[in-house]
Amino acid sequence: MRFTRFKAAAAVMALAGSLAACGSDDDGGSDPEVVEDAEFEAGTTMAELSEQGSMTVGTKFDQPGFGLQGLDDAPEGFDVEVAKIIAGAMGISEDNITWEETPSDIREQVIEDGTVDMVVATYTINEERAQRITFAGPYYNAGQMLMVLSDNDAINGPDDLAANPDAKVCSVTGSTPSEQIKEYLASDDQLVLFDVYDKCADALSNGQVDVVTTDNVILAGFVSESDGEFKLVGEQFTEEPYGIGIEKGDVAFCEFINQTLQDNQDAYVEAWESTAGQVEGAETPELPEPAPCS
Repeated sequence: MRFTRFKAAAAVMALAGSLAACGSDDDGGSDPEVVEDAEFEAGTTMAELSEQGSMTVGTKFDQPGFGLQGLDDAPEGFDVEVAKIIAGAMGISEDNITWEETPSDIREQVIEDGTVDMVVATYTINEERAQRITFAGPYYNAGQMLMVLSDNDAINGPDDLAANPDAKVCSVTGSTPSEQIKEYLASDDQLVLFDVYDKCADALSNGQVDVVTTDNVILAGFVSESDGEFKLVGEQFTEEPYGIGIEKGDVAFCEFINQTLQDNQDAYVEAWESTAGQVEGAETPELPEPAPCS
């Protein structure tokens, strides 16, 4: 299974391929096929959504390249395009998708409450979350890194955090990176948590924190939009398989999602290359083999 690696130097050079292009005259997305007269077994989620002709998708609105709210208030990015591929296979066009902002700490909740039909939101598959919801995928493998101000020479990787106990590290409540970074800290007092990564980036810019940590592709998006203010340091130090969250036990829907992505790998590549793949240094990923649905 291949996962995408970002090197810090490549992310610093990302200005030439900035994700700011998303939301310009180019809509920053692909054009997935919408299947006409899609038919499914009665009683399945696919049949219900297809007959309804619409669906609600949870995603993030603050992550360049994956889910960033555009000028027309609709999100743009790789997660958004993946969701469109799945919706299109049920005969649902993007005009009939309602996008629900879904920060990390409420993703399980909105699935369990039925607020959304699925969540595509840089959603790392792990055992704790899988106790509450079912994951389709993975559809992408990321890895955690660190982002600092460009003139910061003290922090060059996670091993430097404990040696700089006054350095504040920002992440997001309910995220996998916020938990995984703790083993590198001198104490939990170093960790600052917000509800969205935009606030971490703002806190880094104004000096309230010294480091932001999350997945490489998310941070590379912030670097590409920072006009040289931010940089990535070191290399990724975890593997984060992104899955699509759906109602617990909906195996048929999970298998449909996995098969849809397998059947639309050209659209998957186009989705990447028109969004997150615009950052220099981002390799076009291979669609990972899906895990068994349960």
